[in-house]
Amino acid sequence: MEGVDHLASERSRAQFDVEEMKVVWAGSRHALEVSDRISRLVASDPAFRKDNRTSLSRKELFKNTLRKTAHAWKRITELRLSEEEASRLRFYVDEPAFTDLHWGMFIPAIKGQGTEEQLQKWLPLAYKMQIIGCYAQTELGHGSNVQGLETTATFDPQTDEFIIHSPTLTSSKWWPGGLGKVSTHAVIYARLIIDGQDYGVNGFIVQLRSLDDHLPLPGITVGDIGMKFGSGAYNTMDNGVLRFDHVRIPRDQMLMRVSQVTREGKFVQSNVPRQLVYGTMVYVRQTIVADASCALSRAVCIATRYSAVRRQFGSQNGGVETQVIDYKTQQSRLFPLLASAYAFRFVGEWLKWLYTDVTQRLQANDFTTLPEAHACTAGLKSLTTSATADGIEECRKLCGGHGYLCSSGLPELFAVYVPACTYEGDNIVLLLQVARFLMKTVSQLGSGKKPVGTTAYMVRVEQLMQCRCAVQRAEDWLKPSVILEAFEARSARMSVACAQNLANFANPEEGFLELSADLTEAAVAHCQLIVVSKFIEKLKQDIPGKGVKEQLEILCNIYALFLLHKHLGDFLKTGCISPKQASLANDQLRSLYSQVRPNVITLVDAFNYTDHFLGSVLGRYDGNVYPKLYEEAWKDPLNDSVVPDGYQEYILPMLKQQLRNARL
Repeated sequence: MEGVDHLASERSRAQFDVEEMKVVWAGSRHALEVSDRISRLVASDPAFRKDNRTSLSRKELFKNTLRKTAHAWKRITELRLSEEEASRLRFYVDEPAFTDLHWGMFIPAIKGQGTEEQLQKWLPLAYKMQIIGCYAQTELGHGSNVQGLETTATFDPQTDEFIIHSPTLTSSKWWPGGLGKVSTHAVIYARLIIDGQDYGVNGFIVQLRSLDDHLPLPGITVGDIGMKFGSGAYNTMDNGVLRFDHVRIPRDQMLMRVSQVTREGKFVQSNVPRQLVYGTMVYVRQTIVADASCALSRAVCIATRYSAVRRQFGSQNGGVETQVIDYKTQQSRLFPLLASAYAFRFVGEWLKWLYTDVTQRLQANDFTTLPEAHACTAGLKSLTTSATADGIEECRKLCGGHGYLCSSGLPELFAVYVPACTYEGDNIVLLLQVARFLMKTVSQLGSGKKPVGTTAYMVRVEQLMQCRCAVQRAEDWLKPSVILEAFEARSARMSVACAQNLANFANPEEGFLELSADLTEAAVAHCQLIVVSKFIEKLKQDIPGKGVKEQLEILCNIYALFLLHKHLGDFLKTGCISPKQASLANDQLRSLYSQVRPNVITLVDAFNYTDHFLGSVLGRYDGNVYPKLYEEAWKDPLNDSVVPDGYQEYILPMLKQQLRNARL
């Protein structure tokens, strides 16, 4: 029981009000109350058991997910949960399922791209789950290059219908979650063809399966694409393949908010800009950034608690060994991940505000902030998902050998999370989109058009190209203005350098391809600046609770100075700081690790995760790790029998053969 007492003593050292920090993490007292209540509701319901997932076959795993989603829907309707509460319940059930795509993409796509009539027809059915939808964009041959999609939707003026067709093998829809076995409908993206003319990719609502017997409708071939990385992990999801053989749908099932096709077969572009489609992307990507903070904080919680329980080396004269968390090598790997989890949480909050702001502007036909919002969410999606995937794997390694056990919760968490680096935009492709936006911003600096929002710092580009860091002592790095100026100067100088190098190419596109590695680095610098600046802005708010703001300041400084250390080459190469100042930043970073050390257990407690949600023996709230690891081992199906299946057929003959050889 040593672990139990140990974590209790860790909590007694806290220098801040943990309940107030829980409010900060949740976003508000109301959000904390909802999360707390719903997470406990899920944890107390045996129907949501998940500790046996890794031992189930694919068919058992999938059927178990169907049972859980049906039970979740039953509880949502019985308890009359609000949309917010229902969303929290699905989150805490913690199992990738077809409902993720139904609520997260199918409905938002219709809301963002459908006409009022289409919303009135389809949304009531979707909200009641009388139809189940998915989002079918990616094809076997094309994912990131949406304009290269091959599925066609040809208008037939004789019947007032579109003919949806898969002309090639590579035009097969491939990967959509929920498609393989469950969805009755899909938002399909296909090339609009009228009179032989291609009008580009548009969205269409297509019924896939009968609402009576669930069989695929005529002309539709649909199935699951097979096992994915991990054991349980994302294999609870029926990612699918879909082919169309001249499937006819009514003309009014084309999503027509942005473009329309008339009864006469005339293509009409509405006065709503085509960029409106970005609205859905902005929504989806801001939720992905929020999910990144949840996944990373979960891994960090497990690794932090276990690092405080685990002891290795350092004992003198038979005394207790040193807690792993007290080794500086452990702190320098773990504490920046803790800081990153908080940083991603706050930038996620800001993105939610940004999405609301963009939506309100769109409704007022103001599309001015869309390009910047699109670039911003694209870049932050890339930055946070890459950092989170790497961070989860680092947390697994921080837990030593026990982190490799499925019962640690970390291998499955990684396998579930890592697809986020690819879906909704490959992370490198997204960074290149951000780079294009930055190059356009730099090119317009002399035109009098002022950059706004997250690129507003570019207004001071001349000053940022010349400024020199004023740091003389290590503690100077604690000043927000000093940190911000260093990150702004680095980003501005890298973007300007890329723009200058691009100007040397006669063909800009050729230059963009040649310099793409440099451009992605400039995009990363810009996105890291956004996260640092939003963390600093968070600290300017009124944050109640004893010691809460001080702890957040420490975490903010750890996040910023860790990035400076990690990307030191950028800062030195661009002349933003000197080698001496870099050394002082490192000194300050080590000092910050010591300052945060007494509070790390309570800082992860503030995430307010139940043991059920964490799903980790190593990350248990009570720290009672070793007895539970031992107990879990005996639950494995291999231990159902003392003598293993196959002993008579394989082991015994070998042993007998060895015995005969030994007598010779």
